[in-house]
Amino acid sequence: MRVDLRFAAVALLFGGPLQAANSAAPVVFAGRTLFTLEQGIGSFSAAERARAVSDRLTRVLELPNARVAVAPDEPGASGTEIDAGDVPLLVVTDQDAAAAGSTRQQLAADYARRLQTALDASRKSQGLRQVVFDTLLALLFAALFFATLRLQGVVFRRLRASIHHWRGTRIQGLRIQRVELLSAQKITRILISATRFLQAAAIILICYIFLSLLLGILPETRGISAALLIYVVNTLAVAWHGFAAAIPGLLMIVVVSVGTWYVLKLCRFLFREVQRGHITVSGFYPEWADPTYKLLRILILAFAAIVAFPYVPGGDSPAFKGVSIFFGLLVSLGSAGAVGNVVAGVLLTYTRAFQVGDRVRIADTLGDITERTLLATRLRTIKNEHVTVPNSLVLSGQIFNFSECCRDGALILHTSVTIGYDAPWRQVHELLLAAASRTGRILEDPKPFVLQTALDDFYVSYQLNAYTKRAADMVLTYSELHQNIQDEFNNAGVEICSPHFAAVRDANTIAIPNQYIAKDYVPPSFRVSATGGQSSRSVQNP
Repeated sequence: MRVDLRFAAVALLFGGPLQAANSAAPVVFAGRTLFTLEQGIGSFSAAERARAVSDRLTRVLELPNARVAVAPDEPGASGTEIDAGDVPLLVVTDQDAAAAGSTRQQLAADYARRLQTALDASRKSQGLRQVVFDTLLALLFAALFFATLRLQGVVFRRLRASIHHWRGTRIQGLRIQRVELLSAQKITRILISATRFLQAAAIILICYIFLSLLLGILPETRGISAALLIYVVNTLAVAWHGFAAAIPGLLMIVVVSVGTWYVLKLCRFLFREVQRGHITVSGFYPEWADPTYKLLRILILAFAAIVAFPYVPGGDSPAFKGVSIFFGLLVSLGSAGAVGNVVAGVLLTYTRAFQVGDRVRIADTLGDITERTLLATRLRTIKNEHVTVPNSLVLSGQIFNFSECCRDGALILHTSVTIGYDAPWRQVHELLLAAASRTGRILEDPKPFVLQTALDDFYVSYQLNAYTKRAADMVLTYSELHQNIQDEFNNAGVEICSPHFAAVRDANTIAIPNQYIAKDYVPPSFRVSATGGQSSRSVQNP
């Protein structure tokens, strides 16, 4: 049995059978005698037993929740054990009970009561001292806390002052050749914001350490302090394990990013050389190089994103997948028009409808192409107005490119005049061709030509056609051509019956400016015709 086995172990340890010792020994604790042990166990004397009880009671004093209790006797046991929590204090034997003139159970209960009373008294006396000590320790921690807060404030203020002082000296702007990416003032603001962030983190850390130490002073709050420590440690451990687990994926993302960067760099170099004409590919025009590179870049980036997506930390979580699907749906629904413009931009690029700098007419807009992108085309009109037209509208309408024919040939400018039937048509042709030859931007070869497009009721329609290679100046050319036509016809005394003029010469003055009318010019007279055998006569207009 447990008690008998313990007695046997003690006896064997001290090298003798179980026997009583004749000298009594008091159990002293905290300067007080609790009771006296009259008997020893084998060579384990009463004094050694008493000293062992005192030592064990001192250990129990450090356990605030331990209570002294008598353990139940086991069948056939020759001793009753007194415990305090998990610490055995004393075994009361039959010899102890006989020497005290009592039963073993009664003696064990009396010893247990005295031991508990001694523990309570000692705890009470130590509690007052502990309260004083804990208070002083808390005050010390509070003083250190406020001193540390003040010290960190001074340190960070001096650090910010030094950063302001270093602006322009140690802190210089970040430049790449002549381009300034970050000025010294912006870098200073970034560093100041970083110091404020570090200061906030330092204050939080100081407060956490102070709170943990303060809660760890009192026995009642030591559990909270330990819980705080365990919470922070566990959080940091989870973060570290998550970071460590994500390192292979992050390395793969870095490899994919670096590889994509160099592939894009190679593609940009090749297409730039194609655009400059240093590399020629049969059937591939130099103006296709830049848009083709942009399309290829989008495809390469999309492929790289697909390859790197499984390695993104948290990419396998349902929340991440749900958010990705949601944003993908939003992009799909909201980008229908944009996708249409992109497709139209691609078609316009590879159909070579126009190039940057061409003079074109798109719908009702006449101007020069200033920029072409995958989404829109930008023009500058002859009035210096900037117009942006979506590529889908450009593709769905008619495109008149006036500059295209000037690259390999010449643009034909044409204008129409209407002249009365009284003017000889050969003279009209000569006047129109003379006006074209006086116009500065009109080519002499090929020669201009005139077409008679209609024989109307009151006049003949003549169309002058002339060649030019300066499509961007077509408006100015038209203006100068019209001026020369008026001058030639006025000098020749030929009326221009545009848009509609009935040439009735009965007493009507010729329809040309006065400075072109001869000084001896006389308006025609009225013509009167008589019927009934009378002759006709004319009456001079006064």
